Amino acid sequence: MSDDKQEFFDRLDDVQAGMLGLTKDGETVPMAPQLRKDRDGKIWFITAKGTDLVEGVSAGPQKARLVVADSESGLYANVEGTLNLSHDPDVLDELWSPMAAAWFEDDRKDPDVRLLCFEPSFAACWFNTTSGVKFLYEIAKANLSDTQPDTGRKTEVRF
Repeated sequence: MSDDKQEFFDRLDDVQAGMLGLTKDGETVPMAPQLRKDRDGKIWFITAKGTDLVEGVSAGPQKARLVVADSESGLYANVEGTLNLSHDPDVLDELWSPMAAAWFEDDRKDPDVRLLCFEPSFAACWFNTTSGVKFLYEIAKANLSDTQPDTGRKTEVRF
């Protein structure tokens, strides 16, 4: 795995929420991205039957977009890929958490539980510093030396 891909997944692992949507709809909704322990290159979402996303992929995989703007992880990304419905109970068991359980009356066994799999193909990423001290240092240094502050970098990631 390339260094940029590794950094993308490392930072995404700390993200609480992003905006996910089908490209054809042009709309996004807040969702909590999750990664498997083995980092299979996919981004997973637990959601419910009847949501627009589940309905949108019920007939098969669709082009989708995940947008992340998270200052704690320092990840800002526009990620393109394919979203589909997964029926893998092992993945659902691995990703299940108290946070997911809060949304479902019958916990993991609720008949409305659905698992979505997002397979990224390309991401425009900005990896920013997560250190407030480093950020302030860079701003001060830039003001004293008429240089641009080094607060991160932009890159493109192909999956």
